[in-house]
Amino acid sequence: MLPFEANNGQNPRMGFKLRKKRRFKGVERFAKRMEEVQGKAKAALTKAQQEIRRYMDRKRGEVVEYQVGDLVLLSTKDLK
Repeated sequence: MLPFEANNGQNPRMGFKLRKKRRFKGVERFAKRMEEVQGKAKAALTKAQQEIRRYMDRKRGEVVEYQVGDLVLLSTKDLK
């Protein structure tokens, strides 16, 4: 789905064909089509988010929680 289609509900027109102006005809149809496009875009974003999360969590380990008073080793490699 192109961003233009998500914003406008249709693919961009190529060429210079003149269209007849319609007054308020098809407004409900346009609104319904925009809801469908919005639903498709939301589903695609959710799927992409899940794939990215799965990819990032592949090598992620357990989180170590430190308490006040715990001794830790620090690297002084870059300290001057």
